[in-house]
Parts: sequence; C-alpha cells; structure tokens
Amino acid sequence: MALETVAETTSSLSGGFNDAAFPVSLLLGALAGFLVVWFVTRYTRRAAHEQASELIEVARREAAVAAGEVHQKAESEIQEKRAELNREFDRREIESDVRLREIKAHEESLALLDFQLEQRQERLNRENSAIRSARDAIRDLSKNVRKRLEGVSQMDGEEVRKQLREEVLLECQDELRALRRDMLEKSEQELQTQSRRILIASMQRLASKPNTDLTASLVHLPSEDMKGRLIGREGRNIKSFEAATGVTLLIDESPQLVLLSSFDPVRREIARNALEALVKDGRIHPASIEEYVKRAQDEIDLATTQAGEDAVNKLNVNGLHPEIIKLLGKLRYRFSYNQNVLDHSVETAFLASLIASEIGLDPNLAKRAGLLHDIGKAVSGEMEGSHAGIGAEFIKRHGETPIVVNAVAAHHEEVKPETIYAGLVILADTISATRPGARAESMESYIQRLKRLEELAMSIEGVQQAFAIQAGREIRAVVSPQGVSDDRARDIAKELRTRIEAELQYPSTIKITVIRESRYTETAT
Repeated sequence: MALETVAETTSSLSGGFNDAAFPVSLLLGALAGFLVVWFVTRYTRRAAHEQASELIEVARREAAVAAGEVHQKAESEIQEKRAELNREFDRREIESDVRLREIKAHEESLALLDFQLEQRQERLNRENSAIRSARDAIRDLSKNVRKRLEGVSQMDGEEVRKQLREEVLLECQDELRALRRDMLEKSEQELQTQSRRILIASMQRLASKPNTDLTASLVHLPSEDMKGRLIGREGRNIKSFEAATGVTLLIDESPQLVLLSSFDPVRREIARNALEALVKDGRIHPASIEEYVKRAQDEIDLATTQAGEDAVNKLNVNGLHPEIIKLLGKLRYRFSYNQNVLDHSVETAFLASLIASEIGLDPNLAKRAGLLHDIGKAVSGEMEGSHAGIGAEFIKRHGETPIVVNAVAAHHEEVKPETIYAGLVILADTISATRPGARAESMESYIQRLKRLEELAMSIEGVQQAFAIQAGREIRAVVSPQGVSDDRARDIAKELRTRIEAELQYPSTIKITVIRESRYTETAT
C-alpha cells in the first residue's frame, strides 16, 4: 500500500515535473531521500519499541526482585514475631507450671500440717483422757484413804489433814537441817580464816625482790669527743641511727652520757646494744650503724626467745607453742610502774600455783594461766583492744585450752570468769601487783590521780557522790534517784568512761559503777 502510494506520488510528481520541466535527477533524489527518511524512521521506531520492551522487561524484573525482597523481609519479620510469641508463650507456660507446682507444694504442706495437727490433737485428747483417768483414780484413792483413816482413828478429815501437815513439816525440817550440815560444814568465819591462811602461806613461800629498774636507757661514752662522732657531719650519723632503730638519741651537756628515748622498750634495747657496740668499735658511719643495728636485732631476738624459754623452764610449763614462748620473752623489756612484766608474770604463776595447791585444784593449770595472763602487753600496738582480750585471742589461735583462754581474758574482769582458775589468776595478779615494793608510784601522784578521778565523776550533772576505791581501779558514782532515770544513769556511766579515757592517765583498767537507789524509812511509835 505504501509502495503504491509512493508510485502514485512519484508518477504524479513525474508528470508534474515533466510538465514543469524538473530534472529527473531531482525527482530521483527526492524519492531516495524520502525512502531513506522512511526507513530511518521505521528503524528508529522499531529500535525504540524494542528498547521500551527491554526497559519494560527490566522494570518488570526489578519489580519482581523488589517484591521478592519485600516478601522475604515480611516473611522474616513474621518469623521473628512468631518466634517471640512462641518464647513468650513458653515463658508464660513455664511460669504457670512453676506456680502450679508451688500451689501444689503449699497444698501438700498444708495437708501435712493438717495431718500433724490432727495427730497432735488426738495425742492431746489421749493425754487429757489419761490425766482425767489418773485424777479420778487419785481422787478415789484419796477418798478411800480418808475414809480408812477416819474409820481407823475415828477422826474427821480436818484433824487428819492437820496431823499429816505437821508430820510432813517435821520430816522436811530434819532433811533441811541435815542438808545444811552437809553443805555448810564451815561457818563464814572459818572460811575467812582458812582463806587468809592460804593467802599468807602462799605469799610467805614466794620471796620476791623489790623492783627498782628504770625505764630510761643511758649509754656511757668513753670521752666527750664521741658525741661529735655520733652526730657526724651535718648530723648524718645520728639521723641514720634514729632511722635504723626508730629511737630518739638525745645528746645534751651531760658529761659522757647520752639518752635513748622510745615508747617501745624492745627498740630501745636494740638501740642501746647497737650504740654500745658502735662506741666500742669506734668506726661510726651510716654503713656501720646499719650493720650493728641489724646485729643487735638478731641478738635481741635470740635474747627474747631465751628469756621466754627460761621462764617456761623455771615454771616447768610444758606444751607451749613456740610463738607464745617468743612473745612471752618480749615481756622482759616491758615494765609497769617499774615492775618487770615478765617477772610479774612468773610471780603470778607461782602464786596461782601455790593457792591452787592449797585448795585442791590443778596447780599446773593455774600456773599456765598465771604465766600467760599479761602476754597481750607484748603484742604490737597496731592491734586494738585491751591486753587481756588481745592476749586471750593470741593464745587461743595457738592451741591453748578454753580454761586458760578465759582466765587470761577475765583477769581484769572485762569478761565474766567461767572457771575458778580465772578467779585464782585475778587474785594472784592482784597480790603480785600490790605487794610492798612491787610497783613504784609516788604518793603525791597517786593521790592526785584518785582526786582527779572523783572530780571527773562529780563534774557530771546528776552525780551526788563519787568514791575512788580499789586503789583507783574502780570509781563508784551515786546519783539522785529523783532527778536521774535508769536510762540517764546508764548514759552517765558511758559518759564518765569516755571522759576518763580522754582526760586521765591510769594503769590497767578502771571499773565504773553508777548507783541509783531509793530508800524509804518509817519509824513506828
């Protein structure tokens, strides 16, 4: 159809051109250009159609891929939701099972309790019935006995009861008198006489020397030039000595004397031995100071161990732990009011042993407790607490018996004595500390300490009277019962303890007793 149209158009154009005398070549060129344009247009349309088809196909594939991805994502989300719901369902189901089991367990326990209560009720019913039966039998027996007695003695019930009461009272009085004779064979005066005899005999058997040792450590020098050598250039020797020993070296104008000052007697003894060796050697410099101090420490360690072993051998005490013996030897360098603590411990052990022998107790056990009662004084000051409690804890860790541990802990009555051996240690400790010549304290300082103790008690509001007794080891404060309640009296005791610990210097411990009492007196005329 298109060719026919082109032919017709060509023929018409040819005719026209012939008429118009157009050249044939122009007509053919126009025809060729038309054909070229037509073919190009057709080809372009076909290519565009094919490209559109390809684009549509690509778009269709991409849409399918995107739809697949969306479908997969939706499927995965659905699976996750489903898994989460399944987990939640499983958890709820497990919780339900646990709760059901708990409910069943409670029901079983309640059933068991009901069963036990029923059994107990049945047992109580049986016991009640048995008691009622026994009571009825006793009543019947009593009636029979009463009737028989009335028939035999021709007395009424009141006379029988009176006679029985008198007989029973007489029998009980005889038994009480016999028991009193068995238990109280000695009167109070006889007991006091015997205890006084035992104490005097024990004290007379033990002869102790008075203690005159001083706590100050003095070292004699061969010449005054030695002081300068001890100080050293720019004080390096004295600084090295004090750093190595922990002791203060005091050099003053005293001729050929230097003073060693320290609160630790063991360190002071080490410093004294090291200083004497340095002075004897003559070579004084930091290296030799460290060498002699180390040597003195080793010597003191050996000396303390030997001192502990000597004390143990002197008392013939067996089975002590080596650490206890070593710590016991350190008491050799400690003093309480110029009384050597190791000598005091040995003396207390002897006294406790003698008293125990007099009253029929084990002297070895009493001796052991007396020897160890002050061992807490040798423990390092870093541990908190009283020396009695620290010493008891130390020997307990090293295998001592509960009797010895309690005797050590209770020798200042900080804890309750559990055995008579604790009382023996308290008594022996008091005798050793208060015997003439045992401890040195000026009368003036002693009186001032007692006076200050009473003043501290009287300074608290509500205290009417205060008395320092037991050589200052106890203070008793009497408070007004109208103005001070029981709770306030307890607070007064705590406040007085705090003030004594903060403001007063005292040996050992001080017992505080607050007394609140009411007295009512009437006179009958």
